[in-house]
Amino acid sequence: MLELRKIPEVLAPVGDMERLEAAVRYGADAVYLGSTEFGMRAASANFGPEMLKKAVDYAHSHGVRVYLTCNTLPRSEEIRRMPDFLQEAYACGVDAFIVTDLGVLSLVRETLPEAEIHISTQTGVVNYRTAAELYKLGAKRVVLARELTLAEIRDIRDNTPPELELEVFVHGAMCMSFSGRCLLSNYMTGRDANRGQCAQPCRWSYRLVEEKRPGQYFPIFEDDTGSYILNAKDLCMLEHLNEVIEAGATSLKIEGRAKSSYYVSVVTNAYRMAVDSYLKEPQGWTLDPWLSEEVRKVSHRDYSTGFFYGVPEQGQRYDNGGYIRNWDIVALVDRWENGTAYCTQKNKFFAGDTLELLEPGKKPETISIPALFNGDGEEIPDTRRANMPFSFPWDREIAPGAILRKAVD
Repeated sequence: MLELRKIPEVLAPVGDMERLEAAVRYGADAVYLGSTEFGMRAASANFGPEMLKKAVDYAHSHGVRVYLTCNTLPRSEEIRRMPDFLQEAYACGVDAFIVTDLGVLSLVRETLPEAEIHISTQTGVVNYRTAAELYKLGAKRVVLARELTLAEIRDIRDNTPPELELEVFVHGAMCMSFSGRCLLSNYMTGRDANRGQCAQPCRWSYRLVEEKRPGQYFPIFEDDTGSYILNAKDLCMLEHLNEVIEAGATSLKIEGRAKSSYYVSVVTNAYRMAVDSYLKEPQGWTLDPWLSEEVRKVSHRDYSTGFFYGVPEQGQRYDNGGYIRNWDIVALVDRWENGTAYCTQKNKFFAGDTLELLEPGKKPETISIPALFNGDGEEIPDTRRANMPFSFPWDREIAPGAILRKAVD
């Protein structure tokens, strides 16, 4: 019964302050982010001590929790630096540390006995006994392995302390390895995926070379575009959130710390609104079709339900390395006042174009821009300069941070 569980948390990914503001604005209950070390997204680690403090203060001022990723597998030299790092981060006010390594878990408990600990999906928790033992070691939450079915999640929930929170990935890129523990990148490029430097070789096109015929490349299967046998589809459980919640998930996690603020805004908004609609009427809940369309208006691969219903019928394989992108963000609304919307350009568009306006917590609205004006108030035919300020007349208030987007021809 839902009333016996905590209301599920919408947990959004954050790579910098712009994406943090987007996540908060579009309804995240909590965000997860990395600092300059020990996180699994080295390219996205944009929160040094000063920025981390600013990020935490901003999130807390809006009632949003902040979880810091410390989920790499540190070598001995690295782990010697960790106590100072943990203390510095905790002083910034982070609400929890996400860890993989048992040594790091013990360091957090020893250095910061009051700190909240979450066990990363990198740990590969797939059974209730492991989850319960981690709880005994001081974990408040475990992020379950992505290879679990709904039935297995329910079994873990039924056989672990009710105080232990369960976090489940519900959206985003899937990795061909077991819960992210992959050696392929390190082997092929020298970039260690288990230390935040994945080069994503699973997304590359592969062909076969026969030993005695060097220089002749053959498709691994009958397709002249090559093979992407290691490349996975993206995960999307938006239409099945009721089942994830009812299986016992405490937190619904969105992947994507390296993705754009537009992605964070749109996907967070969709999951926020889906969860809220479920909580209002859980019996017989179905997703509003327009919300399903929303997550297809960001750059994505083909979607799947991952392993939630068992081994996928055709595996996880995705037959090319590219993304589907049918919409472009063209502007962000900075403010509205006295019948005028003031914006910042993100992509070029023209006066008279048909756009979609997406505001936090609302269904998108199709609009036509009547006229455009530059920062000096002069009428212009289009927004041709990158990041240029512009405005357009609009007779009703628009929320700051609202998105203007256009369908790609």
